[in-house]
Amino acid sequence: MKLPLVLTKRGWKVLDLNWLYARYPVREFMQRHMTGYYAPRNFNFWYFFGSLSLLALLNQIITGIWLTMEYTPTGTEAFASIQHIMRDVRYGWLLRFMHTTGASLFFVVVYLHMYRGLIYGSYRAPRELLWLIGMAIYLTLLLEAFTGYVLPWGQMSFWGASVITSFASAIPWVGKYLVIWLRGDFNVSGVTLHRFFALHVALVPLILLGFVFLHLVALHYVGSNNPTGIDTKHDKPTAETIPFHPYYTVKDLIGVVVFLLVFSTFCKIVFFFHNA
Repeated sequence: MKLPLVLTKRGWKVLDLNWLYARYPVREFMQRHMTGYYAPRNFNFWYFFGSLSLLALLNQIITGIWLTMEYTPTGTEAFASIQHIMRDVRYGWLLRFMHTTGASLFFVVVYLHMYRGLIYGSYRAPRELLWLIGMAIYLTLLLEAFTGYVLPWGQMSFWGASVITSFASAIPWVGKYLVIWLRGDFNVSGVTLHRFFALHVALVPLILLGFVFLHLVALHYVGSNNPTGIDTKHDKPTAETIPFHPYYTVKDLIGVVVFLLVFSTFCKIVFFFHNA
């Protein structure tokens, strides 16, 4: 088997990228979605929030994985495991604040991203499906946020789960059965917590990632809209467009730096208020 190795004076090194290019469409992917994807040259401040939403999602996934390693999803130990993360796990307090504060900022950037879509008409033809997938992402985020809110298993989590799940009882005929199905019990209990934990860390994130993938595919198929309302071709260069990479990838990095500064400031504020 030929490996992607190149023999140098100092030994074998992994340098031959042609081995990868011959087996995976890296060049084609970069050409189609980065260097060969042309966007309007007049993108403004409001176009930062799409990439920032992806950054916020990445933060939630990474910090959530680390928190899951120390969390115990049982009715008797869930709250104690949160205190264990905050007090005993090295930098556990930081991971938790990054996750909880990141969830709030995630919604902030998503709302701003939706606002940009409204003011610039991103819901109009030919981007109706792109908008609908975005709304599906938003609804999935609401479900993810609610299931995560229950996991600390404090008083607010318990009664929040009781109130929200009881809304299903308003559905005629099947409402009372639906409430029992949601809770996994006749009342909110440890079974409910375990069920919501499974939804929060497995099912809902998979659905969310699937919708995000569909959203990006739909975006790159119809192209980004122009702030002026005049559509431009995204598959070939024109006087009104520039390649997405490197122009907008570098520009987005500036937004990422500013977002991380704001994010770290909020984490510090939450830390001081929590320990006041």
